[in-house]
Amino acid sequence: MGTVRRATALTAVPLIVALFACSAGGAPPGGTAAEAAQAAQPVGGAQLGGHGVVVNPAPGVKEPPKVDASSYIISDGDTGEILAAKDPHGHYLPASALKTLTSVALIPKLDRNAMIRPTEATVDVEGTKVGMSPALTYRVSDLFKAMLMVSGNDAALALTQAAGGLPRSLALMNTEARRLQAYDTLAGSPNGLDVDLGLSVNTQHTSAYDLSLVMRQGLRMKDFREYVSTVNADWPALPSKKERDKGHRSGGYPIYTHNRLLRPGHSQYPGMIGGKNGYTVAAQQTFVGAARRNGHTIIISLMHSPELWPYATELLDWGFAARGRVRPVGTLVGPVTPVKKKPKQDAGLAPLGRRNAGDLGLISLGAGAAAALVVAGGAAIMLVRRRRRRAADPAGDPVSPAAGPQPGTPAAPSPEQPAAGFDERIEPPTR
Repeated sequence: MGTVRRATALTAVPLIVALFACSAGGAPPGGTAAEAAQAAQPVGGAQLGGHGVVVNPAPGVKEPPKVDASSYIISDGDTGEILAAKDPHGHYLPASALKTLTSVALIPKLDRNAMIRPTEATVDVEGTKVGMSPALTYRVSDLFKAMLMVSGNDAALALTQAAGGLPRSLALMNTEARRLQAYDTLAGSPNGLDVDLGLSVNTQHTSAYDLSLVMRQGLRMKDFREYVSTVNADWPALPSKKERDKGHRSGGYPIYTHNRLLRPGHSQYPGMIGGKNGYTVAAQQTFVGAARRNGHTIIISLMHSPELWPYATELLDWGFAARGRVRPVGTLVGPVTPVKKKPKQDAGLAPLGRRNAGDLGLISLGAGAAAALVVAGGAAIMLVRRRRRRAADPAGDPVSPAAGPQPGTPAAPSPEQPAAGFDERIEPPTR
């Protein structure tokens, strides 16, 4: 596992930006046809191309709440219909709301029961931390909880260690964003830090639309729903002096979610599933979350906002009141289904099994050379057999083609296992 250091984060950013930089329309250069098509029309529908408030008025439905957030989305999480929006595709710094993408990208890649020992650089990361020690190991599932509950930047870096290092984790995040058609998104960090890592809106950004796409995908994942809906949990730690004096070999303390709409208190929102808030001076308040009432799910996201919890409550309330009554202004698109390419066959050759192709050494040959080698090899074998028959050497056994791989031939790799499927249902969490 690569050591995660702050210097690594800084040097990795230009690499990731070069690999995943988006064009003005949002599609990376040389991207897929879907990415090219979205440059001509905003993803999700033509009405989502504006920068102001977008809503289709309906009789008896109030206008969306007037909030000072620069951007927001109110959508039906079950159907994907966008009920109202403001600058939905505007690019803004994500702050810790980006940790939802970190989760959606890494949850399928990591064993939730694996144990990770953090590096010194990981535990010394800037900003909000859950508190970790290189002397301890931590379970992957606990790291996801710490990242989403208390916004642990150290937990986010520890997860990148588990996923093979910071550059690989950022690549996974940006690849997942492309798969979800979140073309407004460019991740330069796994935890949403910006100025501390030398990042600006040019090198790390997302949109309210993309955050909603990521949240909807997360709600399809059982583990994600568990992590974002957890209100409190126990966090392992080294024993304190008092605990050591009492003979305890381990310590720990409780952690509580930062999501005020989820935990008990005056801001608690009935039916709240979960979500992720974020804040940096440059990004201001950011949030993406979902609630479910009477069998219906509303997803909201807001960015670059001076307020958070009152605005989030107003957006959710309006969404539940307007759902099914207003004509949608757009839709949350589904993930792109990867096209499986068929392996190319050399013309003039019958298909070869992995073992036979490796034994004969034909994979790297062209059609003509391969055919010539097959013919020449067969002729040589027949010639040897004829000579041995003529010589009638009783001690000589006929030469026979090998029935399998020869000693030293590497075994053929096993076929890739299909990716684990996601639970497509969106259900309220079990508390």
